[in-house]
Amino acid sequence: MPANASYGIEQARIQLPSIVADAHAGARCIITKHGKPYAAIVPLEDVQKSRAEADLASGLLALRGTGRGLWGPHVGQTVSALRDEWGEA
Repeated sequence: MPANASYGIEQARIQLPSIVADAHAGARCIITKHGKPYAAIVPLEDVQKSRAEADLASGLLALRGTGRGLWGPHVGQTVSALRDEWGEA
């Protein structure tokens, strides 16, 4: 199978065992419906990687706003004053 094969739904149904074996080997496949991309069959590693990235992003987003007010109303001035105090540029 080519690296990024494309199959109509009926053709994919008939060749599903082969398509799944190819995905297990690292190939990706697009399933079309009426000639338009409709779904994809990808290696499991791709899904696991995407989930791990999504988990990391959602974890970071959970912290969003938790430091609000920590630096006062004028963050730039506060940071500048701290840098001056510690002699950092």
